[in-house]
Amino acid sequence: MKLVLISDTHNKHHQLDLPPGDILIHAGDVSSRGSEREVLDFINWFSKLDYKYKIFIAGNHDWLFEKAPSLAKELIPNNTIYLNDAGVEVEGIKIWGSPVSPWFFDWAFNRQRGAEIQKHWDRIPKDTDILITHGPAYGMLDKTSTGALVGCQDLLETIQKLKIKLHICGHIHEAYGIEKDEETTYINASVVNLGYDVVNRPVVFEWESKV
Repeated sequence: MKLVLISDTHNKHHQLDLPPGDILIHAGDVSSRGSEREVLDFINWFSKLDYKYKIFIAGNHDWLFEKAPSLAKELIPNNTIYLNDAGVEVEGIKIWGSPVSPWFFDWAFNRQRGAEIQKHWDRIPKDTDILITHGPAYGMLDKTSTGALVGCQDLLETIQKLKIKLHICGHIHEAYGIEKDEETTYINASVVNLGYDVVNRPVVFEWESKV
């Protein structure tokens, strides 16, 4: 199963050259200001792409999904999967998605570190194969241009405890890339850089089905 992974398109989705695959996953920040117009433009593009499954979460810029969730959901067609602290099973692969990231100047889906954000991570099922969150885990593709590590420690501990196989994120544009530990592959799939220029290629990941 070929996964194509992107994040942080910020209204620049039309600039992307997407490779073929089976599942397309977007890890949030589909828009810049989260307006209905921006979100609708993204969804019209995303839903028409030639992938068997199309899955996305919101990010800290995607205000419509937090302020007007019912309206946002009405814009999403049946062939597109939106996850908000929710999961879906795709051909035996159990996928969970959350838009939440640690508090930073009170953007959309920001939560205080510690008990407040842990409530969201506690919802992740124990048998999750792929976890999509907008923000990175601490120490895993979370280094900013200043050298600060801004990922979520609580998220890292949850991923390690549950032995998640694949964690997909974005949010920290300059931390695009792939890292691994003993149990998990971590991918920051941001397609834009710190200046919001589309410079990074979509990440292709080959998922090996369970035997």
